[in-house]
Amino acid sequence: MILALAQRPSNPKIITNDQISVVMDKFESQFSDLDVQTSYMESTMSDTTALTTPQDQVDTLISQVADENGLEISQKVGESKVPQAAPASTEGVREAPLEEDGKLAERLRALRVS
Repeated sequence: MILALAQRPSNPKIITNDQISVVMDKFESQFSDLDVQTSYMESTMSDTTALTTPQDQVDTLISQVADENGLEISQKVGESKVPQAAPASTEGVREAPLEEDGKLAERLRALRVS
C-alpha cells in the first residue's frame, strides 16, 4: 500500500469544469438515446407478443388456473356487470353506533358522578 502511494504522481490530472460539462452532456445524450431505443423495443415486443399469442390458448390457460384454484370465471371477462338496483339502505347500520355512543356517554356520566 505504501509503495502504491509512493509511485503515485504528485500532480494528478486536473479536470476543468468545461471538461466535466462536456462529459455530462455526452452522458445525457447517450442516456436519452438509450431511453428512446428502450421504449421502441418495449413497444415492438408488446405488439409482437399480443399478435402472436392465440386467444384460445389464453382462454384455456385462464380456465385451467381457475379450475386449479376453485374459481369461477365468466365467459366474458372484459365485461363487468354493474347492478341496476340501488344499494340497500344502511340507515340501520348507522343507527347502531349512535345508540352505542349514547350508551357509552351515559356510562361515562355515571362514572363521573360516582
